[in-house]
Amino acid sequence: MGIAADTHLGAHHAAASHRGRPRVYAGLSALMVGMVVVGFWPSYFGPMVRGNIERPAIIQVHGLIFVGWMALLMAQVALAARGRIQLHRKVGRYGVAYGWLVVAMGLVVGPAASVIHVRAGEWPHDRGAGFLLTTFGDMVLFGACFAAAVAYRHRPEIHKRLMIAATVALLFAAVGRMQFIESRPLLGLLWLSPLLVGMAHDWITRRRVHVTYVVATLALFIGGTRILFEQSELWLRIGRPIIDVIL
Repeated sequence: MGIAADTHLGAHHAAASHRGRPRVYAGLSALMVGMVVVGFWPSYFGPMVRGNIERPAIIQVHGLIFVGWMALLMAQVALAARGRIQLHRKVGRYGVAYGWLVVAMGLVVGPAASVIHVRAGEWPHDRGAGFLLTTFGDMVLFGACFAAAVAYRHRPEIHKRLMIAATVALLFAAVGRMQFIESRPLLGLLWLSPLLVGMAHDWITRRRVHVTYVVATLALFIGGTRILFEQSELWLRIGRPIIDVIL
């Protein structure tokens, strides 16, 4: 009788955990969208709402592609939560191409944004050169997580966690624009918060944290320390020639 009861309770706990997973991924997606809106409100969404868009066309296109990625993520999470797995996979085929478009645009817009600020006299030359480390780093981290997510697309438990990690990599720019937060450690925690929440959910529902979350969080944390080296001579020797070629 006791064994049967324990088995029933274990099955009930597993079922409850499975039902909770779609909700947590929907919540994580909503959290990340909120971070994007807050971070880019002063420079992008606010002026757009007010009809005061003065950014160069390439920046506007980049913004639309980025917003499209967030919309695609929300749509894919919703499809998976509703059990529309076949449609989820069909949309995912186009999502693969879209993800690489995000990388391509990031690699183009990063140098373009630096040059725009330098030419306008808003940034000194070395700040523009240093900023390239941030933008290129975003694309390296996103591209690595995204490529891994594509490779593991037939293993859902790994795939969906890698997709969260890839999107968190893109949030670096949004969180970095939250000037009302002055503490860098707090900004770092906020940036990684979707992964930390995901790990907490794993621990509560599974009594263990999926290794994908651990590896991705460590990789992003290490990658995030690149901001400490933006103005290092080692990096500027690389960044300056790139800026000079475009200028």
